[in-house]
Amino acid sequence: MTPQMVISIGREALMMTLMISSPLLLFALVVGVTSSIFQAITQIQEMTLTFIPKIVAVAVALLVFLPWMISLAIDFTTHMFELIPTLAG
Repeated sequence: MTPQMVISIGREALMMTLMISSPLLLFALVVGVTSSIFQAITQIQEMTLTFIPKIVAVAVALLVFLPWMISLAIDFTTHMFELIPTLAG
């Protein structure tokens, strides 16, 4: 196994992590900014007003994007298992 191969595998793993987590993080970000703007406009400083919508948004995003996320994870895992025979040389 060469250093370039290790770097390539690590880079693929990081990119996969970013791709799988990005839809959930983006939904949470949009809902968080929206609720913060709403709180600033109305001057309501209730802490649960920020957490509950984010939890719901992440749950909805998880339901919507879960098949795609699982497909990416399965493809990456299959690719990693296919690389095992080439690592011995």
